[in-house]
Amino acid sequence: MTKKQFQSESKRLLDLMINSIYTNKEIFLRELISNASDAIDKSYYKSLIDSDITFNKDDFYIRISINEDERTLTISDTGIGMSEEELDLNLGTIAKSGSFEFKENNQAKDGVDIIGQFGVGFYSAFMVAEKVTVISKAFGTDEAYKWESTGADGYTISPCEKDSVGTDIILKIKESEDEEYDEFLDLYNIKSLVKKYSDFIKYPIKMMVKKKKLKEGTENEYEEYFEDEVLNSMVPIWRKNKSELKEEDYENFYKEKHFGFEKPLKYTHVSVEGITSYNAILYIPARAPFDFYTKEFEKGLELYSNGVLIMKKCGDLLPDYFGFVQGLVDSADLSLNISRETLQQDRQLQFIAKRIKDKIKSELLSMLKEEREKYETFFENFGRTLKFGLYSEWGANKETLEDLIMFYSSHEKKLVTLDEYLSRMKEDQKYIYYAAGESVDKVSKLPQTELIKDKGYEILYFIDEIDEFVIKVLLNYKDKEFKNVSSSDLDLEESTETTEEKKENKDLFSFIKDSLDGKVKEVRASKRLKTHPVCLATEGEVSIEMEKVLRAMPNNNNLVQAEKILEINTDHHIFEKLQKAYKDDKEKLKKLSKVLFNQALLIEGLSIEDPVQYANDVYELLE
Repeated sequence: MTKKQFQSESKRLLDLMINSIYTNKEIFLRELISNASDAIDKSYYKSLIDSDITFNKDDFYIRISINEDERTLTISDTGIGMSEEELDLNLGTIAKSGSFEFKENNQAKDGVDIIGQFGVGFYSAFMVAEKVTVISKAFGTDEAYKWESTGADGYTISPCEKDSVGTDIILKIKESEDEEYDEFLDLYNIKSLVKKYSDFIKYPIKMMVKKKKLKEGTENEYEEYFEDEVLNSMVPIWRKNKSELKEEDYENFYKEKHFGFEKPLKYTHVSVEGITSYNAILYIPARAPFDFYTKEFEKGLELYSNGVLIMKKCGDLLPDYFGFVQGLVDSADLSLNISRETLQQDRQLQFIAKRIKDKIKSELLSMLKEEREKYETFFENFGRTLKFGLYSEWGANKETLEDLIMFYSSHEKKLVTLDEYLSRMKEDQKYIYYAAGESVDKVSKLPQTELIKDKGYEILYFIDEIDEFVIKVLLNYKDKEFKNVSSSDLDLEESTETTEEKKENKDLFSFIKDSLDGKVKEVRASKRLKTHPVCLATEGEVSIEMEKVLRAMPNNNNLVQAEKILEINTDHHIFEKLQKAYKDDKEKLKKLSKVLFNQALLIEGLSIEDPVQYANDVYELLE
């Protein structure tokens, strides 16, 4: 027995793989189980191409054994095994992959999938083991060999005894000092890791576990015995034919995977064959998780390669605006290798993500069209996410999202889509009109809506703080521009003022503006008011509702404000009092001006600068 050196690398490369490539130590078990599955696949493949070779289905399995006293964890398989030469070639050369070579030399046949391809997974064992021993007996030979290494210093290969074909990988687990390693000798933790990462490996993963049973002829005496327990489910639901599955199967799987605790609102099962093949099950939850709108929420789908978990939350599979979707994707075209830590650069993953995005949109549109009540429930929970998706990338997602968003409407005070609004527009209507406020009830009572309602035009009610920002990004919908009912120019000729009246009122309005000490840009006669005496309009890109949102942000310092215009209803009886005060009592007019302006602020839900002074002005005017 002579000691050999790793052919392609030194201690530095092995250290790099252990400390950098894998950031989570527990995945070593996933890697070794995947290798064991590959070895069994190769045996299965041989039986397909050689009629003289027969295997019983029960012959194929993986076994995990723990010896706490010896601090060893053993992963055994009944696969094809390795000869002395193969041990030297596959394990003596870092990043040498026997699986990859097998896949290259043998075309895939009858669903034989080789998971590992880049040959670095085996060395993840050194993250938890101070010594790794591999005992293997190759198919068709009588000799067995032992490969042994304590790390980058090298390895030895020597003859040994082994009764059956296959491979045993024995890990001498490190002592727990600076880091905790005892957990990898804990039965329940190992069972949990198998369930987490390798639940859908298609061969049974067995473990001998200690159990108790009542002694025969006794009432309360128990005896211990050992029994094989299969730790994995083996056949994932997404690989079954859809015709075999019922709605309750999908719902049970949803709960088993802890995607949610109640029935999902909708699910879809996707199977795609082509240049990049994948299976997926996607769920739309019935309600938003408690932390959904917080920084702590982590979006993403579970990502598998041939039933082996690569990532618990692969955020790259979902755009942020579809971050509410739960589920998983499994693809044989994604390699279980070093690239799993940098999957965002994987072209196949990008292709799958694009297809997943399109599928989610089509499912949502289908729900909107065929299950309207269900879609409205969805939108109440997750509509804000879609709106943020439109706003966050300055309209880049307009084509994907504009047909999915909804707003409350004056037509029915129910949620409507932009397309539904357009379908009801009157022939002479130029714009999509909207009004913004805190609630449907408050918005519907805004004085600025009177003229639009009188004309029979529908108004969208914006009650989410994001709504107006979204519209600013959208700009238009199917060539129809959006128009705020509080806009300074509604492009509606409704004024009944004569030229002489305008001239007479000019000085009055100028005096009122001066009385308000720069709080408004202009005071003018209103074209929109019918029954209310006063309202605020805005000019420019920032509306009053947008100002309120920006004010609520930290460190805003009120630098961004709407350019306010005070509009007065010249047909209202209060206007006569203003005219009279301008002639007879200008001090009274100042108080009236401030009271009317403050009332306009209150209607908009804005705070009054000096509530005490406002109350005193009202008292004086009442007297």
